Amino acid sequence: MQIGAHVSSAGGISKAIDRGVEIGCEAIQIFGSSARSWAFKPPADKEVAAFKERRAETGMGAVYFHAIYLINLGSPNPELVEKGVQSLINYMTLAATIDADGVIFHPGSHKGQGYEQVFDQAVDAINRVLEQTPEGPYLCLENMAGMGQHLGAKFEELGGILRAVNSPRLRICLDTQHSFAAGYDLTTPEGVESMIAQFDEAIGAENLAAVHANDSKQLCGSGVDRHDNIGEGHIGEAGFAAIMGNPAFKDVPFFLEVPGFEGDGPDRRNVEILKNLRHQLGIIN
Repeated sequence: MQIGAHVSSAGGISKAIDRGVEIGCEAIQIFGSSARSWAFKPPADKEVAAFKERRAETGMGAVYFHAIYLINLGSPNPELVEKGVQSLINYMTLAATIDADGVIFHPGSHKGQGYEQVFDQAVDAINRVLEQTPEGPYLCLENMAGMGQHLGAKFEELGGILRAVNSPRLRICLDTQHSFAAGYDLTTPEGVESMIAQFDEAIGAENLAAVHANDSKQLCGSGVDRHDNIGEGHIGEAGFAAIMGNPAFKDVPFFLEVPGFEGDGPDRRNVEILKNLRHQLGIIN
């Protein structure tokens, strides 16, 4: 169970390694381009080599990209869907180039059309991404909080897409805050076990590739996507102890996407809270 965080890749992806090390990360998540732009420029060979060298020197563990926020495979606009497909192809190709473990993305919103109406469109888009990218990295659907007519707030929706695509390269990233907002109670071991049972039935626990470890500013079932620092939200440290203590998570990297105690994003204090919980639970990394 590696503890990590989303860190900045500003100035070059190789710089993300040292930013992760600085706050105690054992794994990192990064963007490969501006998160709110379609523009994409692959890093130069020298930058790729520097990234791999620093990763090896520091012993950094899992590396995942988070795709840009503009992707919406449920959009009624074919042009936007196509842009999303190409963006994911760019990211998956980059992930393979730097030996990253995968790319995590938000499936988007059906914009009032309904899950069933956009299902085939989303499956076709994912299939095209996988067909046009190298073997190696996972493409990971992230579960959503539920607001804005999200795709994938329900595990059954994600499971349906996984079964239709039927590729070992498609996996799931579980966001704790999104799960909580979608109505899964993560504050107790019993609640976490119930969520995992539902996840296993709908998706298959073996398809869990990564966790976004975020506390929640909003109540369970709110449908609202608002992250909080570990222990400052409604899940609480006891909830994260329950999550980390569940066997389903023992071999899965955890990535913090929290505001930070100083408001500057994931920080050493949040990382240390999760590491301390891991130690208290007797989990050996």
